[in-house]
Amino acid sequence: MIDAISCETSNYVLTITLSRPEKKNSLTAAMYDRLSDIFEAAENDPEVRVILLRAEGDYFTAGNDLHDFMELSAGGGSEEPAAFRLIRILGREAKPIVAAVQGNAVGVGATLLLHCDLVYISDNASLIAPFVNLALVPEAASTLLLPQRIGHVRAYAMFALGEPMDAESALNFGLVNEVLPVDKVCDRAAAATAMLAKKSVEALAATKRLMRDQFAVAEQIEQERALFLKQLKSADAIAAFEAFAARSSKEA
Repeated sequence: MIDAISCETSNYVLTITLSRPEKKNSLTAAMYDRLSDIFEAAENDPEVRVILLRAEGDYFTAGNDLHDFMELSAGGGSEEPAAFRLIRILGREAKPIVAAVQGNAVGVGATLLLHCDLVYISDNASLIAPFVNLALVPEAASTLLLPQRIGHVRAYAMFALGEPMDAESALNFGLVNEVLPVDKVCDRAAAATAMLAKKSVEALAATKRLMRDQFAVAEQIEQERALFLKQLKSADAIAAFEAFAARSSKEA
């Protein structure tokens, strides 16, 4: 499963690629651990000045692999989803993160974009946050960051109604930098990372710190985590996961 995440550093740019297209790049616990290890190593690596996050296939990511959630919700322990380690790292990451979103970004795929500094998205992509549909709550400090960016009512519609946001709307509301044909997204993102890699590391890090309240983000992540774990073991969530498993079985 580690092969589902690849990384390469060249010209001070670390490129991380989600490579599980047969499962819409849904993220398993092993993939989250791999991503967390990569981001942590990059924090103190002088050969990494910028991080580019991209994916293969038709989806950027379908979000968390719900089979992992099903296992956690069925257990009696307090173990948390592996996603939260990655979320904490993203919340404090000082180096610029650029995202190339060549397809739908679902769940954590959408919320992690709030921690990216530049986002380029394909014209056929949508951002989808179906947490409440699964009887869960949003994560990655998105309950703080998304309303700040697009306003309460639009954010609530995404979270509570599960309404997708198409690429043009995401551009108009300031969630992405540019909408491009799918075959142009990665090239545009790569060009941006190359420009950033030539700039002062210290100035970039300081600018990012000044632009976001890191302490507020960290606090919101922990509040969301506590409620997420509570909801994960709720009867409503278990029923939603069982319904998902039944649909998946029919589609297989």
